[in-house]
Amino acid sequence: MQWKEVCENKQLEDLPFKIETNKWGQIVMSPAKFKHSFYQGRIISILAELMDTGQPIPEAAIQTTDGVKVADVVWCSDGRLVQILEEDAASIAPEICVEVKSGSNTLKEMEEKKNLYLEAGAVEVWLCNEAGDIRFYNQQGELKNSLLVPDFPNKIVI
Repeated sequence: MQWKEVCENKQLEDLPFKIETNKWGQIVMSPAKFKHSFYQGRIISILAELMDTGQPIPEAAIQTTDGVKVADVVWCSDGRLVQILEEDAASIAPEICVEVKSGSNTLKEMEEKKNLYLEAGAVEVWLCNEAGDIRFYNQQGELKNSLLVPDFPNKIVI
């Protein structure tokens, strides 16, 4: 299926799953627990507090070489937002893409998504584990802290 068809399919509208596609256009669904949503909300709130421009966005669809992936949270600059806002799936990744690990994710899947987002134009990718620990990455590898948001904490506290 094409991403536009997925978005317009009434049967997929209210499912309690994150929906993505793989490179063959097959639908991949992942359930999310409440704690996963909590981390998403906290990341968005902290980004909104720390960034004067741009926009934190939940569940952002991004076109990758392995189909459309939906980052749990992104931060997008005003300039890039203008470029991708009207697209069904972002043709270029927002500057920051965040994946929050859930029970249905493997570490290998998280690493693959990190690489896909960087390949699609993300400047940084953040991976949040089930304990709220965040690891920051860019094209050169793992970072001690985010270079784009240096004051972002390394742990989301409940």
